[in-house]
Amino acid sequence: MIRLVVSDIDGTLIPDGYHTLKPRMKELVLELKEKGITFVAASGRQYHSMKKLFDGVEDEVIFVAENGAYVVCRDKELEENAMDKALAEKLIKELRQLEDCFLTVSVKDSLYIESKDEEFVDLLVNGYRNEVTMVEDVLSHDLNIIKISIYKKEIIDDLAMTIIPKWEDKLKVSLAGHRWLDFMDLKVDKGHSIARIQDLLNISTDETIVFGDNINDIGMLKRAKDSYAVANARQEVKAVAKHITGTHLNDGVIKVLETLI
Repeated sequence: MIRLVVSDIDGTLIPDGYHTLKPRMKELVLELKEKGITFVAASGRQYHSMKKLFDGVEDEVIFVAENGAYVVCRDKELEENAMDKALAEKLIKELRQLEDCFLTVSVKDSLYIESKDEEFVDLLVNGYRNEVTMVEDVLSHDLNIIKISIYKKEIIDDLAMTIIPKWEDKLKVSLAGHRWLDFMDLKVDKGHSIARIQDLLNISTDETIVFGDNINDIGMLKRAKDSYAVANARQEVKAVAKHITGTHLNDGVIKVLETLI
């Protein structure tokens, strides 16, 4: 019997950067609850962005935000994992030197940016619907940083492969989509957060279904007996998942959830 459903958002439920869910998805959250099934949204997005996405049913969702660095249920914080300040400062200084990349620094209630690029700001504010704070120098602010990211308008994969080896022994580094690279504290992972939720709710992996599409979903896919990669997922994700469903564009997740109702 399934008691826990976990889904990534961008690239799994909706296209990357979209700010609306299909009405049927929200209906399913409520119908799953009636069946005694808890729904978890797990994303690299900030909490406020995720909450807006599930407007109207947000009280019925557990939010694993910032790849697991910040976990919230009904506005109650379950987890907050901050980065080491000295390490975060060193990383920020290095990432600033990259060409054609945009730096973002996440705290639990806002996203700090130094760039004034209109297209990038529009993506953050109107696409992801983030709470954004624009500053001249993020290092001049005393912040409890939970995630640092770089965004590239072109595919970031090749650049990521040169950066990840430099930092993977110090920080959790993960591709999120094809244009984002995220850095968190080493213990942060969607899979770790799902394991904690399973423990809190006394739910086993056999009672869990997980959906994902990207590298940062692999940890949580391993926390479910029935794990699904959407058809548009990276090959590394498909290799881990037990099943393949439709794409994010043709309701791959919704079609599986309908079978639980």
